[in-house]
Amino acid sequence: MIVVTQLPFVGTVVISFMRWNALDPSDRGFGGVANYESAFTDPSLRSSIVTTVVLTVAVVLVSLLLGLGLALLLDRKFLGRGIVRTLLITPFLVVPVASALLWKHAIYNATYGLLNGTLTWVWSLFGSSRAPQPDWLSSIPLISVEASLVWQWTPFMMLILLAGLQSRPMDVVEAARVDGAGTWQVFRYLTFPHLRRYLELAALLGSIYVVQNFDAVFTLTSGGLGTANLPYTVYETFYQAHDYGQASAEGVIVVICSIAIATFALRSVSSLFREESL
Repeated sequence: MIVVTQLPFVGTVVISFMRWNALDPSDRGFGGVANYESAFTDPSLRSSIVTTVVLTVAVVLVSLLLGLGLALLLDRKFLGRGIVRTLLITPFLVVPVASALLWKHAIYNATYGLLNGTLTWVWSLFGSSRAPQPDWLSSIPLISVEASLVWQWTPFMMLILLAGLQSRPMDVVEAARVDGAGTWQVFRYLTFPHLRRYLELAALLGSIYVVQNFDAVFTLTSGGLGTANLPYTVYETFYQAHDYGQASAEGVIVVICSIAIATFALRSVSSLFREESL
């Protein structure tokens, strides 16, 4: 475990303190904290940090709300519930790159994409052949990336919240209904407080994964038009600028941010397990 996980990270930390640019192999050596100073003073990195925060918050919040709604629906008994549940889980099982390619070509494409095709069909119902055909990836690039990630991560949120719903003490819910509590009152005073830990867990785990997302940004926009997040900035520094020291420093910053979020996630999981065992 140490060889597989810790040694590569230690190597990354060591390289982050070095001057190491493949375009200038003669100038290689210890550079101190220069790479970190350059990282924190780089406008593009600061911009990518803001983009990462906006992207993560938007995707997690929207996925959480949609996942909660779907979980509440699937918690009810109806014909074909198992099939519907399987279909709703499917987006989470799609390979991230394949998911991004699906959205880029089948949905967002300005010539034959589903969105513009739908606009053409709607306009044709009113006898018009001049339907708007926007280039979605150019006009709303960040929202386009967020929408594809929401589609992918909503099933993840739904599964966690559905597990929380099915662990409710139903005798308490039935007693509340006997006492005259309505659907909204049951949700507000019983269901939502019970789901609080599950909501926190889903939000924190989702944040850990979305912060590290690279596939959607790389495939949909190639980091252009203000969509470059931290992982993509690290990629640019390493593979385009060939500055291994700078890229390693930026990678360490990403890891530290992920560890900070993971710490909160682990605390939430531990408190959830403690509550379940009581």
